[in-house]
Amino acid sequence: MPRILRSNRRRNRIGAVLLVVGLGLSGCGGDDPAGAQGGPPPTPVTAKRVTLEQVPIAFDAVGQAEGSREVEVRARVSGILEKRVYDEGEPVKAGAVLFRIEREPFEIALAQAQAALGEAQARKEQAQREVNRLKSLVEARAIGQKEYDDAVSALKLATAAIAGAEARVREAKLNLSYTTVNAPISGVTGRAIRSEGTLVQAGTESSLLTTLVQMNPVWIRFSVPEADFERLRGNRKEAVVRLLNQDGTVAADNGRLNFTALTVDRQMGTVQLRAEFPNEKLSWLPGQFARVRVLAGTQQAFLVPQQAVMQTEQANMVWVVDAEGKVAPRPVKTANWLGDDWVVTDGLQSGELVVIDNLMKLRPGATVKANVPEADAAAGAAPAGAPGNAPKGAAPQTPTAR
Repeated sequence: MPRILRSNRRRNRIGAVLLVVGLGLSGCGGDDPAGAQGGPPPTPVTAKRVTLEQVPIAFDAVGQAEGSREVEVRARVSGILEKRVYDEGEPVKAGAVLFRIEREPFEIALAQAQAALGEAQARKEQAQREVNRLKSLVEARAIGQKEYDDAVSALKLATAAIAGAEARVREAKLNLSYTTVNAPISGVTGRAIRSEGTLVQAGTESSLLTTLVQMNPVWIRFSVPEADFERLRGNRKEAVVRLLNQDGTVAADNGRLNFTALTVDRQMGTVQLRAEFPNEKLSWLPGQFARVRVLAGTQQAFLVPQQAVMQTEQANMVWVVDAEGKVAPRPVKTANWLGDDWVVTDGLQSGELVVIDNLMKLRPGATVKANVPEADAAAGAAPAGAPGNAPKGAAPQTPTAR
């Protein structure tokens, strides 16, 4: 009885092994496209059909706002600061009163200067009468010539003394006018650096009272790489400058370049530029950072999504799909970004398909299944990656962008 059980168990194990081998052979002989072709299935990718088109020559940069005019308001005479008239941080017009300095010492100085002028005028009148009296006497030879000449010289001295006295009067009036500190330009006031009751000294650091910034128009200072500036140089007078919001939308498109540096920064390899924008609503404040876009004409180029361009130390690369559905890396020459696209100026031809996703799964010569959006497919011929749709030996007729 035990011998019969062992025989049955052996037959069961052999049957199980034969069943597994049979299933394996059945699986190997099934309809498997990958097995029939001897390789992996095509990699699904999304591709864009590129076309040569007119695109703007654009440069994006980050700039910083500054006032078109920035003035330090200083006391021009020494004295006690009596009153601050303006409201800090508020716009003022040119000529508006900002501060008042004690007037009495300067009024006294003016009165003294005017008294000295009156004394000088009286001396001149006396000298003039003396000359008139001696003139007839010297003609009658009743007195010597020297006495008459001395009288003429005294008259000239009195006349010169009047000129000096008049200058001192004007100086005293000017100093008195400086006791009222006015805004030299229209702009936005800063905080008051000196408080009432402070003794300010003209010509020293204590003379600084506040600052005044003209923010309409506002200036935006930024830099562009030397290579970009070379393309901008010939069109900088016609260039249009835009300010962008954080989401990339245009905040202002009425800027113009009003300054271009004549030197290249040795450390950064950039050229400084400055643009001017109207700023009636004071939307941009000095020191604020802003995104700037400079448009300087147009050029023929391709627009390729940024995610499709691989940046290496040697060159920028894209994956291109040929007529047989195989991919190959292609070095391209890029200029700048335009929105979400790279501007490609060389390395592509119109009608070619550029892969824009699944880039990490690609290898040179790999077969892909390109999914081309309807708009791109309609723009060119039959989509690449579909063997048999493209005529053999056909070559693109459009020139390569330069």
